[in-house]
Amino acid sequence: MRELLRSQDPVRLSFLTALLADAGIESLILDTHSSIMQGSLDILPQRLVVAEDDLDRARRVLTEAGELS
Repeated sequence: MRELLRSQDPVRLSFLTALLADAGIESLILDTHSSIMQGSLDILPQRLVVAEDDLDRARRVLTEAGELS
């Protein structure tokens, strides 16, 4: 698994996961429970990851959507 990005915004992560799913790319959000345990401290962002084989295509999908630079 390779990390695409980190975010503390669960709505954005949900949107990005949906974009990837529409492109046929499976993704996972890591550190959800750790982030929740930290509460509003915003110390631990969640990580969006994909399989290494899908990394380039996932980056392209998110870049075309204006979500990665």
